[in-house]
Amino acid sequence: MKLFHVSDVHFGAEDPEAIAWFDACVADERPDAVIMTGDLTMRARTREFEAGGAWLRGLGVPISLEVGNHDLPYYWDPLRRLIRPYKRYAAVEKLIERQLDLPGLSIIPLKTTARAQLRFNWSKGRVSDDALDCALAMIATVPKGNLIFVAAHHPLVEVGTHATGKTHKGQEALVALTAAGAHAVLSGHVHDPFDVTLMRGGRPIRVIGAGTLSTRTRETPPAFNEIRVDGDRFETIVRTLSAEPPRSVTPAVERII
Repeated sequence: MKLFHVSDVHFGAEDPEAIAWFDACVADERPDAVIMTGDLTMRARTREFEAGGAWLRGLGVPISLEVGNHDLPYYWDPLRRLIRPYKRYAAVEKLIERQLDLPGLSIIPLKTTARAQLRFNWSKGRVSDDALDCALAMIATVPKGNLIFVAAHHPLVEVGTHATGKTHKGQEALVALTAAGAHAVLSGHVHDPFDVTLMRGGRPIRVIGAGTLSTRTRETPPAFNEIRVDGDRFETIVRTLSAEPPRSVTPAVERII
């Protein structure tokens, strides 16, 4: 099985060359699914959602779609942000935060955005009790023996990237997800790829981040992850829009109980 993990496309600040490159990869290789971990748009404007929705529908493969902090109306539009934050998703709204089951693999959504927070920077992550309970309830329905990938926008813990998630209650969520049987948490937000194996409660879990297809790159050129799944094993391959060939990521290991 082959999955493409993409994030932070930021329509409104997208990189047209990177989008065309990704589209060609999907058309040529036909992955089993595309996991999009948030920030489809730059400013949550209607025209950005229309462009992003048309792009997702045009890929022609199963899609898992999460909400990023840029996909919520901004502070100067508080009523829409608090009351109808997903209104502009239009035709792709049905893809948001939905469980996606594939043969031998289930993708579970975990909401890490918040309409409001008790801190100045609302762009950072937060896992509410309700969001975690919802993800855990979905995990409980997964067919026995399936790999379980949790898809979120913000990384639950920091892994040394230039940008940060600073996700409130992310550590607690990671412990609970690991205990429930999750094998990996896929995220975006930081615009640089990573793959790290952590130990939580004596069990391993992978945290995997994708780059960006926008003009807002940081330490990595425009990039997405190819995840190859073979039975109960999976490999992350970082693919960049550069002369550098695709490279398999050997997960760094951090042993924390």
